[in-house]
Amino acid sequence: MMRKWPRRVRAPFLPVRRPTSLAERAFITFERVIKGGLFACSMCGNCLLQETAFICPLRCPKGLRNGPCGSGSLEHCCVDPDRPCAWCLIYWRAEQMGRLDRLLEVQAPLDWNQVGHDTWHQLIRLAWQRGLFAPRYLSDREAWLQQVEQLFYDLRQPDWWQGDDAYHPPHSDQPVSRLQAALQRGEFVVTAEIAPPLSASGESVQRTADSLRPFITAGNITDNPMATARTSSLACSLLLLQHSMEPVLQVTARDHNRLSLQSKVLGASLLGVRNVLCLTGDPPMDGPGAVGALPFDLDAVQIVWILRKMRDQGIFLDGRPLKEPPQLFLGATGTPSAPDLGMEARRLHKKINAGVQFIQTQLVYDLDVFEDWLEALDKRDLLSKAYILAGIGPMRSVRAAHYLAENVPGVRVPTDILKRMEQASDPREEGVQIALELIERLKEMPGVSGGVHLMAMGWESVVPLLVKEAGLMSRFSD
Repeated sequence: MMRKWPRRVRAPFLPVRRPTSLAERAFITFERVIKGGLFACSMCGNCLLQETAFICPLRCPKGLRNGPCGSGSLEHCCVDPDRPCAWCLIYWRAEQMGRLDRLLEVQAPLDWNQVGHDTWHQLIRLAWQRGLFAPRYLSDREAWLQQVEQLFYDLRQPDWWQGDDAYHPPHSDQPVSRLQAALQRGEFVVTAEIAPPLSASGESVQRTADSLRPFITAGNITDNPMATARTSSLACSLLLLQHSMEPVLQVTARDHNRLSLQSKVLGASLLGVRNVLCLTGDPPMDGPGAVGALPFDLDAVQIVWILRKMRDQGIFLDGRPLKEPPQLFLGATGTPSAPDLGMEARRLHKKINAGVQFIQTQLVYDLDVFEDWLEALDKRDLLSKAYILAGIGPMRSVRAAHYLAENVPGVRVPTDILKRMEQASDPREEGVQIALELIERLKEMPGVSGGVHLMAMGWESVVPLLVKEAGLMSRFSD
């Protein structure tokens, strides 16, 4: 099968410091020419080609080193529709090469001390120091290969990161939030999405909290959705706490570097925010006006890895000890309607290994596809390691139904549901009825070990009706 390969997004990085020797300058020039021609190398100095089927992950416009983001395909990148998703190509080629398991390793963010420099010079110098050119290694191929694998691992996994492909459960099973406690008790929980206001007033958030409090376990505060600036998700989370509603704080890689991430989450824990949903984020070009910066400093997997280590090991990313670790219940997102369920399952496997405890899904309208997704997760023994909150969104018009079906990545609206909306005398009422039917079926699915996440899309007043009509009110009587 012929594949269209994505071009390099940016010119090669310049060194962040001047090369100190003639040998280093020679290696930089040599690597820039050779790897630039063969792999469209960006000279990041943090090479992962060995692990990514020899396709540079920095061909991804977002710069994700633990991709994909979940919105691309072999035909289209979510940032640039004229190019394929670089990470979908990595998964495709890794499958051809029998190297898919290598993609489960959690890779570090860029070390900017290395950016603009070569990797081969580091590789050869370290190999020489370890004696890998000595006759005793050259005569023992198996031992030599083991040492080479360790060499590559040490180069891509610095001491301040030490990523791996193992599952990292939380150190404590004591719940840190009401949401976590309810899930551990086996309750069918309901969370709801709350969009921050487009103003410095918190009145709308307060009204929403007061109206939804009796009906949901937690309110999920979005973080600049669709790359549009809104009131801080942390500020809105504090408002929910002040109005006796437990928040789920969203944190996007798009809007944070590694410093602001750690600072924000420590501040959130200090204020009493315990639930954190980690996302990569919509690309900057989805928003209005001038486009924001690419690539991102972090991705969703790296965010989870950093926060888990802060919580369970009590250390900052740079290794400094934390006097008081944050208390966190960590979540991430999943896409049941992903075109490649195998890739989607591996993507979630990596997130759960990194420390994710609950998965909040994209909108679900096709329950047959959703069951296939659950089966793909179950084959990898993931359903026992993370709670699933299925995304449900009532449609209030035929136009909204078609928009979701045609314009929102990761959402599949079956033809029969579209027809029901088109033929309904009251599309709003039909949208509510469809949502109730979906919730009823989800309540009976054994793989949904969490509950539902209601995304009302500006129609928050419908949430109490859905909860009451679905027979879930008794679950919030306490």
